[in-house]
Amino acid sequence: MIQITESAQSHFRRLLETQGGDAVGIRLSALHAGTPKADVRLEFAEQGDLDGKEWAIDCEGFTLFVDGDSAGWLDGAEIDYRSNATGGELNIRAPKIKGVAPKEGASIPEQVRWLLDSEINPQLAAHKGHVRLEEVSADGVVLLRFGGGCHGCGMVDVTLKQGIEKTLMAKVPGITAVRDATDHSSGEAPYIAR
Repeated sequence: MIQITESAQSHFRRLLETQGGDAVGIRLSALHAGTPKADVRLEFAEQGDLDGKEWAIDCEGFTLFVDGDSAGWLDGAEIDYRSNATGGELNIRAPKIKGVAPKEGASIPEQVRWLLDSEINPQLAAHKGHVRLEEVSADGVVLLRFGGGCHGCGMVDVTLKQGIEKTLMAKVPGITAVRDATDHSSGEAPYIAR
């Protein structure tokens, strides 16, 4: 459920009145959900923008359309508007948008995926790279596959041993080793050539 204060609803009504045209409401969606870069997008919605998967929240004088794929990430969000000397400020708090860390006792793969998505991949993205979990063996060996700028990169061994392996082994009990399953000879756009 999304909470929209009366002041936020009044703000949206004013915006829609000045917009005119074919706007039928406001559309809310999550960007980069489940990652540290997660954010929300608000935009005017015209009938042609809607795909039928949205959740419609009827407000006084307008409808807030929540993108269907974003609904889970935006559950529990609060939208508020506060007037100030320079006009006002719209605040959206969405506590689930960056994801929720696995609970205590979660499986090793769940914990590894969370750390890859929330900590490691955002850092690798600076070099246009990423890594994904391939498998976790019964004896705790984590097998990863690199892509993007990390695929074929000359520094991938350092990234794996000095960064990823240290992070995973420090934060996930039960991991005995971290290995690379990538064929780096086939990398097409490495960040640093081998």
